[in-house]
Amino acid sequence: MRHAVQWVRSVVFIGQMYVAMLVLAVVFLPYAILRREGALRAMHVYCRYVRWSAAVIAGLRSEIRGEVPDGAVLVAAKHQSFLDIIMIFGALPRPRFIMKKQLVYAPILGWYALRVGCVPVDRGKRGQAIKQMTARVKAGTEEAGQLIIYPQGTRVAPGVKMPYKVGTAVLYEELAQDCVPVATNVGMFWPRHSLFRKPGLAVVEFLPPIPAGQPMRTFLTQLEQQVEESSDKLADEAREHLRQQAEM
Repeated sequence: MRHAVQWVRSVVFIGQMYVAMLVLAVVFLPYAILRREGALRAMHVYCRYVRWSAAVIAGLRSEIRGEVPDGAVLVAAKHQSFLDIIMIFGALPRPRFIMKKQLVYAPILGWYALRVGCVPVDRGKRGQAIKQMTARVKAGTEEAGQLIIYPQGTRVAPGVKMPYKVGTAVLYEELAQDCVPVATNVGMFWPRHSLFRKPGLAVVEFLPPIPAGQPMRTFLTQLEQQVEESSDKLADEAREHLRQQAEM
């Protein structure tokens, strides 16, 4: 019975989440058209709303740990579900993503993402896209902020191992900025291919920055080690919580 109720709560949460996206997009549209700041404000409000409604409707609370950067840095994050996007974007003051080119065509989301400076990447031409991105940053055509990239290139379920791609190391070297690794366990509660949302505490953790100037291979090894070890610890924490919950 409890499982069935949670299914209902999950579906209700997901439905209203997309309705809220449409409503906020329309409300903020004039401001977003006039100023980039308007689009950014809309997305930050939406991120806060999703986290609040997930806790109220589905019992899924969320927590940001670690020191959130506010300067110009590269943010290299573990990606497990849409929730880590929401949490990371909502926590950063001037965020923008390197995102899949296909997302440009997503209703509402695509236009707003482009408006705040997100960079669409053709996976088949990733090296070329990274070169264009670094050139734009160096030329000063992009506002200072936090550039978010997913080193594994896609969502990866907790416990699944997937290599870290060299594109993150190229950006790190070319931009000559510190890199802030980010770990998470959100996939324990918000699975990739399911509508079911488990109640509990989803965590995104900003880890100590990796200083600029490391050799690319050293950097990528350090990044993977820090993110994977911290994400595994957070996953263990989530498993313990879910175990205790099942015994209640």
